[in-house]
Amino acid sequence: MSKTTEFDPASYLDSEALIAEYLNVALASGDTDLLLAAIGDVAKARGMAQIARDSGLGRESLYKALSAGAKPRFDTVFKVLQALGVQMQARAVTPSDPAGLAPTARGL
Repeated sequence: MSKTTEFDPASYLDSEALIAEYLNVALASGDTDLLLAAIGDVAKARGMAQIARDSGLGRESLYKALSAGAKPRFDTVFKVLQALGVQMQARAVTPSDPAGLAPTARGL
């Protein structure tokens, strides 16, 4: 019998471009739980303890803020994104792209 292991996206987030694309897809989904999970995956890839220090949050608070079903304050999410070295950007959604997904986010 073969043993399976749980998929860990953090182990694949090894470049700035991949991290940005991963977060863009999560953001475009409109699913806040998915976005928080993606931010958590990136934080794990970068090192949770370091991100906690850089964001000014306690490590336990960081885990709690990024856990499933959490409703962290926007300023908390913003601090974490700054500590990760990423920023959110707004762009207009067009009728031909109602989900707001750029061609690269759709895998095209």
